[in-house]
Amino acid sequence: MVVPAHPNPDPFHAGAEPPWAPGPAPWGAPPPPRAGAEPTNRLLPSRRADAEMADSELQLVARRIRSFPDFPVPGVLFRDISPVLKDPDSFRASISLLANHLKKAHGGRIDYIAGLDSRGFLFGPSLAQELGLGCVLIRKRGKLPGPTVCASYALEYGKAELEIQTDALEPGQKVVVVDDLLATGGTMRAACELLGQLQAQVLECVSLVELTSLKGREKLGTVPFFSLLQYE
Repeated sequence: MVVPAHPNPDPFHAGAEPPWAPGPAPWGAPPPPRAGAEPTNRLLPSRRADAEMADSELQLVARRIRSFPDFPVPGVLFRDISPVLKDPDSFRASISLLANHLKKAHGGRIDYIAGLDSRGFLFGPSLAQELGLGCVLIRKRGKLPGPTVCASYALEYGKAELEIQTDALEPGQKVVVVDDLLATGGTMRAACELLGQLQAQVLECVSLVELTSLKGREKLGTVPFFSLLQYE
């Protein structure tokens, strides 16, 4: 008996399928694996294009990070983000990458972006605008007028304090904290504690650069953390 060809053969494979085989996969979706075949791990065409674009944007940002040894003290390798800010394409890419991550991770659940004093102010407002959100400021103590709440964090010698205005957020509002770089994590941890005093919910902390050898993300406890670029 001759089995007639399927009227709509699988476009991803040559040859016809038997009549009991499923219809063609929608365009852009991989075909179901054949019996005995290893499942494919290839990206869908649209996802592959998105991934290639994201990688291109990330490389654009990475090329603009400069390294200066022995600054500000001997033994420290300083990662300078100034060229990212100077180049509009690189800066735009950094904001786009952070925004796309937050959209995928949290959808429309974010109420505000919180920018950390001081270089977090460079990224916070632009990121908030990209997401259609407002931006609140977390500043060093003594820089904000009106009633504030305060949280301290340790420095190499002594301590410093952050503050936020008491009317910046309502209880239960969901916030993402942004800074340019995560090092030891003390500042970002203090920011999370500060937001907790206002009974806000910290969904995630994000930064452009992370110095992984300093293990700053461990200080954030259960708060998720994301960085675009990681250096030891």
